[in-house]
Amino acid sequence: MFSFKVDEEISIELLQQHQKEELFELVDENRDHLRKWLLWVDKRKSSEDFVPIIPMWIHNYADHNGFDAGIRFNGELVGMIGLHYIDWKNSTTSMGYFLSEKAQGKGIITRAVAALLDYIFETWKINRVEIQCAAGNDKSMAIPERLGFVNEGVKREGQWLYDHYEDLVTYSLLAGEWLNRNRVNLKSSHQFN
Repeated sequence: MFSFKVDEEISIELLQQHQKEELFELVDENRDHLRKWLLWVDKRKSSEDFVPIIPMWIHNYADHNGFDAGIRFNGELVGMIGLHYIDWKNSTTSMGYFLSEKAQGKGIITRAVAALLDYIFETWKINRVEIQCAAGNDKSMAIPERLGFVNEGVKREGQWLYDHYEDLVTYSLLAGEWLNRNRVNLKSSHQFN
C-alpha cells in the first residue's frame, strides 16, 4: 500500500477499511469547517458511508489513476490529499486537499503538496499539475501561490455548493518550473514504503 513520509511530523497513507471510523470522526468533527468549501460533507453521515468509497480510492491507486490518502501529523489523521484522474497521454493531473481546522497554520498542507510534487514530477514524470480553489477560500489559495503555481484565471460560477455557485480559481505548475526553482524553504526528506 501507498505510504509516504513527508518529514518527521507528516506522513501520507492510503486509507483502509479499518480506518473508516477514524476518517468519519475527522469529517464529523470538522463538518462546519469543511462544509464551507466541500459539497460531499453532508453525504457522509456515518463511517459506513466510506465503505464503498475506500475501495475506489485503493483501486484508483492500483490502476495508476491517482489516489486519495490520509494526512497524518504526529500520527493523528488531520486531513486528506489526493491526485484526481491522471491523464497519462498528456501527462497531467489535478490535486486536492483538506485539513482539519485545528491543524491549520502549521504548514502541513504546504509540506505535503511540496513532497508530492517532488515525487510526481521526478518519479512519475508528470508534466502539469492543477489545483482549483474556491475564490473565497484564501487559505486554500495560499498553498499554490506559496509553491509557485501560476494563476490561470477564474472559472466563473464553476462549482455548485449546496445553495449557491462558487467561482473557481485555477492554478497550474509545470515540472520544469518546479524542478528548476529554488526550494530552500521547502526542505523535506522523503521516504517511500
